[in-house]
Amino acid sequence: MFISPAFAQAEATVAQTGGTTSMILQLVLIFAVFYIFLIRPQQKRIKQHEAMVSAVKKGDTVVTGGGIYAKVVDASDPIDLMVEIADGVQVKVNRGTIRDVILPEKEAPKAKKSKPANTNKKSK
Repeated sequence: MFISPAFAQAEATVAQTGGTTSMILQLVLIFAVFYIFLIRPQQKRIKQHEAMVSAVKKGDTVVTGGGIYAKVVDASDPIDLMVEIADGVQVKVNRGTIRDVILPEKEAPKAKKSKPANTNKKSK
């Protein structure tokens, strides 16, 4: 026994400290990458959506979270909107459920008249 047990334990502690430092550095780098590529862009989208929803006014056409196109009838309440989903049918929706505000030039899609299917059957 040429090496004392205390000296051997000191060397093991020094080796573990270097490993701990590199592990902490790796965790910090992973968090930085997540922040740059995931967290920050998501926060930007949330702020843009909140600004869009708070700017909704009477007469705007909106799309709800359920995919319903509606025209805003009353936007005076800070929490809810009164929207018209059909002629004479008004419902109250929460502002948070508004998915998008439609610009006037791209209104809700109109139902197109479908052409009859081409059967290509020849009568004999």
